[in-house]
Amino acid sequence: MSSVKIDLGLSFDNSYAKKLEGFYADCQGAKAPQPELVKLNTSLAHSIGLSNTNPGQLAEVLSGSQSPIGASPLAQVYAGHQFGGFSPQLGDGRALLLGEVLDKDGNRVDVQLKGSGRTPFSRGGDGKAALGAVLREYVVSEAMFALKIPTTRALAVVTTGEQIMRTQELPGAVLTRVAASHIRVGTFQYFSSRGEQDKVKQLADYAIERHYPQLKISQQPYLDFLCAVCDKQAELVARWLLVGFVHGVMNTDNMTICGETIDYGPCAFMDDYDPQAVFSSIDRDGRYAYNNQPVLAQWNLARLAETLLPLISDDEAVAVAKATQAVTEFMDVYQGYWLTGMRAKLGISNEEEGDLALCEQLLESMVGQEVDFTQMFRQLARDLEGQSHGSDQLFNDADRFIQWRESWMARLSRASLPMSECVAMMDGVNPMYIPRNHQLEYAIEAAEQRADYQPFEQLIGILANPYTPQDGAEEYAKPAPASFGRFTSYCGT
Repeated sequence: MSSVKIDLGLSFDNSYAKKLEGFYADCQGAKAPQPELVKLNTSLAHSIGLSNTNPGQLAEVLSGSQSPIGASPLAQVYAGHQFGGFSPQLGDGRALLLGEVLDKDGNRVDVQLKGSGRTPFSRGGDGKAALGAVLREYVVSEAMFALKIPTTRALAVVTTGEQIMRTQELPGAVLTRVAASHIRVGTFQYFSSRGEQDKVKQLADYAIERHYPQLKISQQPYLDFLCAVCDKQAELVARWLLVGFVHGVMNTDNMTICGETIDYGPCAFMDDYDPQAVFSSIDRDGRYAYNNQPVLAQWNLARLAETLLPLISDDEAVAVAKATQAVTEFMDVYQGYWLTGMRAKLGISNEEEGDLALCEQLLESMVGQEVDFTQMFRQLARDLEGQSHGSDQLFNDADRFIQWRESWMARLSRASLPMSECVAMMDGVNPMYIPRNHQLEYAIEAAEQRADYQPFEQLIGILANPYTPQDGAEEYAKPAPASFGRFTSYCGT
C-alpha cells in the first residue's frame, strides 16, 4: 500500500482509538486490483463534511486500498451470543473502522468499511464482500432511514475489480457505512467474559460519554445506562415490527448500544403478514422470527445486564435485583412504543383502554389470509377516504376482518380528529413503498450479472420517499408475484 495518503476533507477525531487501547487491533485494508466507485450517497457525504468527491481517489480510499488523512484504521474486537451459543471472541472480520468524524450537526459518527479484507479477527474468512450483499445493505439501510427508523447508513459502494468465491464466483465490493458507533452488547461481553471488569467499566464510561452524556451526573449511572439502552432497543424493535421488518440475525454482536439497526445480512420485509416469518437461511428454528424479535431483544439486554452487575452495585444481590427489574420492564416499554405506533397506523389520535386488544385483533384477522402487510394499512386509509371497502379484497376470507373494521370505525368516531386528518396521519406513517424482496433481487441481479445499476438507482430513488405516491412506481408498491416463490436471504455482509 502506498504511503501517500488522500485527503477526503473529513475532520477525523478518533476517540475510540485514543481512549480504548486494547479494544481493537490496528489494521489496514487490502489492495483492491481495480477499485471503482459505483455509488456515492451525496447528501450523506455532504452532511459528514466529505468534500473530495474525486471518483478515483474515493475508490482508492473506500476500497481500503489507501488510508485517508486523519484516519486511524482499526478492527474492533467483541464477543457474542450467536443463535444462543456464546463465542468468546468475534470481532470485525471483514470490517475496518477508518475513524470518527463530527457531522454538520456536531454529531460524532463512525466511518467504516465492510469487505475491505482480512483482519486479525477474520477467523479463516477472506474478509471480502460480494457486490450483491453490499447493494442489499445499501438499499435496506437507506430505506430504513427514509422510514425514520434508527439505522446505520450507507455512504458508498466501491467494486474492487476481483471475483470472490462464495457458492460461486461473484464480483467483490466494499460498503462504506456511517454509524453513531459500532459498540455492541458483544463488546461488553468480550471483556466481561475474560474477567476484565476494569475494561468493562472503561467501555461503559466511554459509551455514556458518547451516547448518554446526561447520565454522567446520575447517582447510579451504570443502572441508568442499562435502562437507557433498554429504552432505545424497545423503541427500535417496535419500529421494526410496525413496518414488517425481520432482522434475521439478532445476535448480541448485532445489537448496538446506541440503538441503531446494524448488519443487514439475512433480513427482509414481509409481504404477506405472518407472525412466524423467517427469511434467514440459517434460522431453521425461527429463533429470530418476526414476532420473536421483542423477546430476543430482551434476552440480549439480559446479557448486557450481566456484564454490568459489578458496576451497578458491590452487593451482588442488589445488583441482580436492580438489573432484573430494568430488563423485565423492557417488554412494557416496548409494548408502549408499539401501541403508540399502531394507533398512528390506524388513525387513532387518543387513548382508550381497549386499544391494545383492537390492534391485536386486526393482526389476528390477517393470519393465514395472505394479506400484504404494507398494502393493508395504506388501503385502510383509502377506505376511510372514500368510505369504500377495498381492504376486503386483500383477504381470502374477510369475515373476521369485517367485524374488526366495524369496531375500528366505532373507535375512530370516539377520537377527536376529523376523518381527513385521520387519513393524513395514517398516510404519514404507513409506507407505500418498502424494499420488496423481488425488486431488490432484480436490482442485485442486474448489477452482478450485467453491471447494470439502473434498477438499483431507481429502487433507492423510490424508497427515499416511501410515503408519497410516485408516478410510474405502481409496481414497486405491489407484493411479489406468485412465481417469485418463497424468499430466503443469506449471511453475506
